[in-house]
Amino acid sequence: MTLRSAFAGLLLAAPATLMACTAQAEPVAFDHARLIDGTGDPVRENVTVVINDGRIVSIGDPAPSGAEHIDLSGKTLLPALISDHSHVGIIKGTSGSSENYTRANILAALKQYSDYGVLTVTSLGLNRSPLFDDLRREQHAGKNPGADLFGVDQGIGVPEGAPPAAMVKALGQDQVYRPTTPQEARQDVDRMVAEHTDLVKLWVDDFRNGVPNGKTLPKMSPDIYRAVIDEAHQHNTRVAVHIHDLDIAKAVVDAGANILAHGVRDQPVDQALIEAVKAHGVWYIATLGLDEANYLFAEHPELLNVPFVAAAIDPALMAQLSDADWRKQTLSKPLVAASHTALAINQKNLLTLYRAGVKVGFGTDSGAAPTRLPGFAEHRELALTVEAGLTPLEAIHLATGNAAELLELEDRGVLKTGKRADLLIVRGAPDQSIADIDQVDQVWQRGVLVSHGPVVRHLAH
Repeated sequence: MTLRSAFAGLLLAAPATLMACTAQAEPVAFDHARLIDGTGDPVRENVTVVINDGRIVSIGDPAPSGAEHIDLSGKTLLPALISDHSHVGIIKGTSGSSENYTRANILAALKQYSDYGVLTVTSLGLNRSPLFDDLRREQHAGKNPGADLFGVDQGIGVPEGAPPAAMVKALGQDQVYRPTTPQEARQDVDRMVAEHTDLVKLWVDDFRNGVPNGKTLPKMSPDIYRAVIDEAHQHNTRVAVHIHDLDIAKAVVDAGANILAHGVRDQPVDQALIEAVKAHGVWYIATLGLDEANYLFAEHPELLNVPFVAAAIDPALMAQLSDADWRKQTLSKPLVAASHTALAINQKNLLTLYRAGVKVGFGTDSGAAPTRLPGFAEHRELALTVEAGLTPLEAIHLATGNAAELLELEDRGVLKTGKRADLLIVRGAPDQSIADIDQVDQVWQRGVLVSHGPVVRHLAH
């Protein structure tokens, strides 16, 4: 049996099912589910979950009369995934350009996220107002298909420094601010706050491993990032900081940063950082897959034949990744060895910080480079997190309950009565084998079935 024929039934049924579920007004009861509730608690077996009007109305109680019943025998029900660090509107195909920052391109990415069961996305900077502000409001209201959207407007970087303009062609002042004085920095924060940014983003470090030619960039001076953090806090707005090295992490935590938007990747974290982030309640996002994406497809071209992966790859990018010369050139770059080292350190530090009780969120930097594939990157991040030493259930907790808590969203991330019915249903037991998280069966958003997974949608097109 071919893959296409195996999914033929779902392909034919999906449009009708989606229409029926969009129109339904009666409760829906998911019967015989294995339940991962997103709190980190153990899995519950053979549970009935009832949703209605976009919310969870009961867990473990008998379904009301008149409910539509869906049998989830052999399947696991869990909260939809949440990314605390992604980007939208930067990449299209193989290129990064400000010209990609369009409504159509962003909505296509948000739909791809939702097909993979990622229903909340935080675009952490490099956004352009007013389009980003409009789309954020529209996604909050459910006006367009695709993931809900939060994030940072432009963000604040360094003149001639990070984020490097060479990586995003024609990157201008409308997508990132580059203040030269503390006063300019405060004014930039004020502008972002006026645009209702959810967070303020800072690029402070020298972007090690981030520049293709291996050069490092000038770092942000402490008087600038301290002014940004102080001004943001005066507006009750939290600050997320791009970091790479331990010394920068310590410095920005001391300055009052609220979120470390990447993992420490130059050396093992020490007790001083652990104590500082715990004392100040700082959140940590490892973004393990960021460095791996620099070499993953060059080292493992067989992944291109995996339907779950291929569904996330644009045809132009697929052509590039399939090219043997591209793979050879990629693997010859010093960046590959550096990225392997960075990932290994990042994984060890994630485990150390998690076991020490640091607050850990979930993000991937997906959408910031062509090989950081929206949706697939989040699933890959879960696998890398388990590889780092967390259990599958702990990794899922980071991507659900913890990720929602980092964003201060109380309506999602966990399966409890009254919460949003943003649901991911997978075949198998991802708490036992994290690979089963890739077996996407259904995605429900606000109580409506929106996808049977990326593979079905990919074959349908």
